[in-house]
Amino acid sequence: MKRILKWAVLLGAVLTVPARAALDIVITEGVDAARPIAVVPFVWQGTGPVPSQISDVVASDLTRSGTFKPLDPRGLPQSGIASLAEFAPQQWSGINAEAAVVGTIKPYGPDQYLVTFDLIDLIKAQAGQGVQNKQELLLESRQTVITSAQFRQYGHRVSDIVYEKLTGIRGAFLTRIAYVLINHGDKVPYRLMIADYDGYNEQMLLRSPEPLMSPSWSPDGRRLAYVSFENRKAEIFVQDIYSQNRVKVSSFPGINGAPSFSPDGKTLAVTLSKDGQSEIYTIDIATKTTRRITNHYSIDTEPSWFPDGRSLLITSERGGRPQLYKVELDSGKLTRLTFDGEWNLGGSITPDGRHIVFVNRTNGKFNIARMDLETRFMQVLTSTRLDESPSVAPNGTMVIYGTTHQGRQVLAAVSMDGRFKARLPVGQGEVKSPSWSPFL
Repeated sequence: MKRILKWAVLLGAVLTVPARAALDIVITEGVDAARPIAVVPFVWQGTGPVPSQISDVVASDLTRSGTFKPLDPRGLPQSGIASLAEFAPQQWSGINAEAAVVGTIKPYGPDQYLVTFDLIDLIKAQAGQGVQNKQELLLESRQTVITSAQFRQYGHRVSDIVYEKLTGIRGAFLTRIAYVLINHGDKVPYRLMIADYDGYNEQMLLRSPEPLMSPSWSPDGRRLAYVSFENRKAEIFVQDIYSQNRVKVSSFPGINGAPSFSPDGKTLAVTLSKDGQSEIYTIDIATKTTRRITNHYSIDTEPSWFPDGRSLLITSERGGRPQLYKVELDSGKLTRLTFDGEWNLGGSITPDGRHIVFVNRTNGKFNIARMDLETRFMQVLTSTRLDESPSVAPNGTMVIYGTTHQGRQVLAAVSMDGRFKARLPVGQGEVKSPSWSPFL
């Protein structure tokens, strides 16, 4: 129990972000390696000011992905282009970008707008060889009708389409994050929050005078499991984020912690101490039936599921220090996965099942690391001193985590190859336990 508390102090994921809706990301590394792309402001075909500029959302999304670097729209040769039909290839011959996103927004009815966009292949346009007509330059074209409340959401949708078309990887811009917001000056300081991945559209699910911890998304993105001390003891709840209905799943004496949904959404892997030492259990959410997975005198904690649902990744001290192990649910077989450094803990598996992302301590420094499960090659992704609580995007390309900057704790992001890094500026309040949602 003392070691569990020690981990909670060192790796508590206390992150500081602005309490306002938007999270402004400061890119710190890797922008030069990003792929240039042109995002042309969408042409407004109505009267009065445009309700919202979708292209701004698209440019911000692509920048935050770490993969693309949108060019300054003021330097583009055709700033008012609405579609491929108006595209003049010869004017783009000196533009270093692989594609251009262009589009229109026009009124369609009461609080309705028709949005169209084209994704144009600039590389083929500049090569010119073998192109019989401009239609061959069209990589994607879409149109849809949205309301004024859906402008940001559709901007994320456009970003998803562009990202997947150019990379072959599904975009993750229509995802959300969950976290615990703490305002120590309030009488009821703890809030369980969800927001769009970029911090907009914040929603409070629960407010408590006592700590809230460890939110975990269900595979369908409809529910959150979390730990609450609102009844002056640790308990695990599952809450529907739409209906707000919640169910108490675990309230045993001692530790009830670290819930993690199984891939089918029917079971939680948790840490319990109801039988003495901290061990890994599974709980059937519908029946509340528990099954003990580990049985050792050392501390076992922080379970997460492999994508096939047959094994768990856990943190265990059975080797003397915290390391990551794989435990097979049917046989109970344990395999130690990490050996480098002093400690390795807080692990999760990437969606493709090929890598694990975790906290590595070497020479007293805590950093986010990634390990290839086949080759066992470990790569440290970050270079600061106290990095913690990594959460992987559902497309496996980015990790959000906590770190310190100028003596304060902040939220940061790093690409899975470690090249792109970004930081969120410090604001009021504290945020801990970030969790990235599945695809929605």
